[in-house]
Amino acid sequence: MDYEKLSEILRFSTPRSLYIVTWNNLLKELFCPFKVKVINAIGNLEVDQIVWVEEIKVTPELKTVYVIDKTAYYYFHFDIMLDS
Repeated sequence: MDYEKLSEILRFSTPRSLYIVTWNNLLKELFCPFKVKVINAIGNLEVDQIVWVEEIKVTPELKTVYVIDKTAYYYFHFDIMLDS
């Protein structure tokens, strides 16, 4: 995908929020910072550790990346922690 197409797709996105669908099928917008639980040890992060996502980015391949302590990690290493 070229950068012109990518910029068109990301035109309405923001690095400060993320839309998710909850377990009961509701659309919810999360605002940074939000908590996530580490499910795969990566970098300095350990399994079951709770950390805060400071920012959300997207790679040119459209993969979501979480910025945690100024380091970028792919989203699939984490579970989002929702407050009830």
